[in-house]
Amino acid sequence: MSSTTTVLNNTSSKIHPQKFLLWCGLVSIVMMFAGFTSAFIVRQAQGNWYEYVIPNIFWTSTILIILSSICMIIATSAWRKDKRGLYQAMLGASLILGCVFVYCQYEGFLQLKENGVYLEGNPSGSFFYIIAGLHALHVLGGILFLLIFFLKALRKLGPVKKLLLDINPNKNLGIELLATYWHFIGILWIYLFIFLKYYE
Repeated sequence: MSSTTTVLNNTSSKIHPQKFLLWCGLVSIVMMFAGFTSAFIVRQAQGNWYEYVIPNIFWTSTILIILSSICMIIATSAWRKDKRGLYQAMLGASLILGCVFVYCQYEGFLQLKENGVYLEGNPSGSFFYIIAGLHALHVLGGILFLLIFFLKALRKLGPVKKLLLDINPNKNLGIELLATYWHFIGILWIYLFIFLKYYE
């Protein structure tokens, strides 16, 4: 009996394969941006570096991604407590804030161009566009999944589907994966923004 219990405990303590794959992906993203920021520092030390001021709209986008992450926290909690209305509202709010974040990033790029900072030209501008642009692409990927989850949340569940969902041991897996990725993307942007502001 004790051996059976031990086996069950070991099985339940193992990380889910999808969570493992997600974390592997997140580690690879961290390594990629670590490489870019390291190259940024090395290249700046070599000279011929154009100094510029990061537009204030990037501050706005930073606040938006933080608020979006907070909404995701509330949405995840609401899902676990079966508060469907709150879950839909917070998921939708997180989605909208994420979209506005990307729009602010785009407006920030336009302001940089107006100030004479281009993708092609001085390496300082190139690094900013590449780092911020790649991050925005990862945000767009998160927005796509947010949209999918939001559309699913709007669908009405019949009693049978509701029962099957409630007894599904992986009921929370999807939202947990989405929340982990979304929080990661938010924290990553905060790090990148602080880094870029420090070397401004």
